[in-house]
Amino acid sequence: MAHLNAAASALNASALLPPLNRGVVHWGKMFHCSSLVKFRSCSMLVGSTSRSGLSRLVGCAPVGKDVGSTEVSQEDDVKPYSWPDNKRPRVCILGGGFGGLYTALRLESLTWPEDKKPQVILVDQSERFVFKPMLYELLTGEVDEWEIAPRFSDLLVNTGVQFLKDRVKVLSPCDHVGTNGPNVSGCGGTVQLESGLVIEYDWLVLSLGAEPKLDIIPGAVEYALPFSTLDDAFKVNDKLTKLERENFGTANPIRVVVVGLGYSGVELAATVSERLEGKGVVQAISVDSSILPTAPPGNREAALKLVLEVQPTEKGAKTQLIEADLVLWTVGNKPLLPQLEPNGWPFELPVTGRGQAETDETLQVKGHPRIFAVGDSSALRDPKGKVLPATAQVAFQQADFAGWNIWAAINNRPLLPFRFQNLGEMMVLGRNDAAIAPSFIEGLTLEGPIGHAARKLAYLIRLPTDEHRVKVGISWLAKYAVDSIATLQSNITKVLSDS
Repeated sequence: MAHLNAAASALNASALLPPLNRGVVHWGKMFHCSSLVKFRSCSMLVGSTSRSGLSRLVGCAPVGKDVGSTEVSQEDDVKPYSWPDNKRPRVCILGGGFGGLYTALRLESLTWPEDKKPQVILVDQSERFVFKPMLYELLTGEVDEWEIAPRFSDLLVNTGVQFLKDRVKVLSPCDHVGTNGPNVSGCGGTVQLESGLVIEYDWLVLSLGAEPKLDIIPGAVEYALPFSTLDDAFKVNDKLTKLERENFGTANPIRVVVVGLGYSGVELAATVSERLEGKGVVQAISVDSSILPTAPPGNREAALKLVLEVQPTEKGAKTQLIEADLVLWTVGNKPLLPQLEPNGWPFELPVTGRGQAETDETLQVKGHPRIFAVGDSSALRDPKGKVLPATAQVAFQQADFAGWNIWAAINNRPLLPFRFQNLGEMMVLGRNDAAIAPSFIEGLTLEGPIGHAARKLAYLIRLPTDEHRVKVGISWLAKYAVDSIATLQSNITKVLSDS
């Protein structure tokens, strides 16, 4: 694995990032009191190794009351979506990430009275579900695209869930408290898509995800590559491949800078560092002088084993310029649920400053009993008033509760309050290296090949469907067997040559 070189700098004001082909990055003008860390190389070990967007959200008045109207452009070719059955409940899920897809699958798995089993439609702008925690392995070739990014059509083929590839344009809820509650029949609202299709729903699930927030620093949009989606991973891989070809046989190392030292930054830096091996230098920069400040001690210590130095930054220190061929961005994200336009009447969705819908403990959007929000779209606060983190673990658990609570609402049963159970934290640190700190055993951290195997097993169990889990499990076992045989042959050859 290549090294992550480090140096400290006082970083203040702001400046444009230069072009990526060996330009000078003015990091000192981008951050206040930032620091750089240098990572130690990992030795190779034996073994294997929604973006759907809402452009506007507008409420609609209950029938018979002159309180407002749905705002739909007359220029659009609007056409209604035809549900197969006009009598059964209609559930529309916006966004096919962890929250949206797993809510749909949860609804499918529950036992329903024949006349109340809902019709479910899932809308996402991509044709693939992406298991984001394993995007890093695409850069090292440890996983294939189909394993962590299966098509929705394949995942839902044996279910009653309909998938629609489209983007959301206008959301018009009609379920404000006191007008059309969960025990009242009738439409909960409509969703207009960019294609012009209008979906009338009884129940709605917002799971629109988030996108990288690059516009906080001038130049980042033009010159930095985010690492959040499947397309992002392909772009980073293509750029690394191009740099590897251009620098093949030369003495010039490939210089990569990773912005951010949270989980995503550390995992990405470690993965790129291992891929480059002795062909490049990876540097990580952060606004904090510490690595993974909120992580469990075991995970932080595992990451620090890769670090040669962390130099704290003193205010007023001299600005440092860093040359870079590639800048990777892992700092900040913004939910795809935007702020609502004020219109003076009480049918809007309550949205936080970050653009997340405020929900109560049943995951229903406050004031809208027919709308649920999960994942990045949800701003659910814990008993201390702190908004739950936007992690895959939270989205997994919220999907289970959202599916159950929709079942309960349709069947006139009490809804369950959501309670997040922290199961621990995991991170990948190389092709055969990872760290896991389970919450149920205090002080325990699994590292190295054991942590790597445990992490892959945990994610294998979390894959969306049984069919996909079986296919991926067989594929990973086959790769492990091939890698083990290749390693054994290499060791035998080395022993014979030495003798």
